[in-house]
Amino acid sequence: MKTPVFTGSSTAIVTPFRDGKVDYKKLGELIDFQIAAGTAAITINGTTGECSTMTLEESTATIDFCVKHVNSRAKVIAGTGSNDTQSALFLSQAAEKSGADALMMVSPYYNKTSQRGLVKHFTFLADRVQIPIIVYNVPPRTGMTFTAETYIELSKHPNILGAKEASSDFSLIATTIATCGDNFYFWSGNDEDVVPMMSLGAKGVISVLANIVPDIVAKMTKSCLDGDFKAGAALQLKYFNLIKHLFIETSPMPVKAALNLMGKDVGEPRMPLCDLAPENHEKLKKAMLDIGLIQ
Repeated sequence: MKTPVFTGSSTAIVTPFRDGKVDYKKLGELIDFQIAAGTAAITINGTTGECSTMTLEESTATIDFCVKHVNSRAKVIAGTGSNDTQSALFLSQAAEKSGADALMMVSPYYNKTSQRGLVKHFTFLADRVQIPIIVYNVPPRTGMTFTAETYIELSKHPNILGAKEASSDFSLIATTIATCGDNFYFWSGNDEDVVPMMSLGAKGVISVLANIVPDIVAKMTKSCLDGDFKAGAALQLKYFNLIKHLFIETSPMPVKAALNLMGKDVGEPRMPLCDLAPENHEKLKKAMLDIGLIQ
């Protein structure tokens, strides 16, 4: 039996940029905002953090800053995945040295691999770090998915804790949970799937939505952990339209726009991502007005 690195809400935090560089002062403010609202873990350098356009030096420095700034007030999960196994190893060992509590690793993208290759890739990495690994299944980004058989095989490794699941494949999730029990945990990777996944036994969410309403996502997941799925579902449905609009264009473009509308001043995404099309910006703004996030 393994122990989940966190239960409840983890924010896949955005990376604020200023004049082409990481704005560490602003990142610290965002981290403080999250912890004050009850966020259980900060996931740094995930997809929402724009890890794909950060240099290795920026990635390691940002993880190091996050660990130091959090200062044990919450867990820190470092995004260290890559489609190059050696790059993933470099980032993972650096994150471990910085003091991260766990690693999140997306499956190899673009070059992809086979299911056998997934097992070899993640086993190679898990053999060379001492902190837990959460694998990340996000087929729309990577062009491939994990099978239940692959999850079951990975669950046998003591350092592979579970998966951030963004496939919305509930049969895959249920099959794995039924087989692995407490040897392999799930966290929702889609904000619209939080309550249904937790009803199957998932331990929480690694969330985009929590960037803007961390207290709501923390409350939603706590309700589910307490067995009050009716209360969790009520929050899921109340914020469902806003969730949809946070993905009206490629994430994290909309959530950065939302944070800026809230006065958080996180800057724009790095190219090739860009600011929202004007019509989509207005749709997002209306969704935020409708829920009372802005006036």
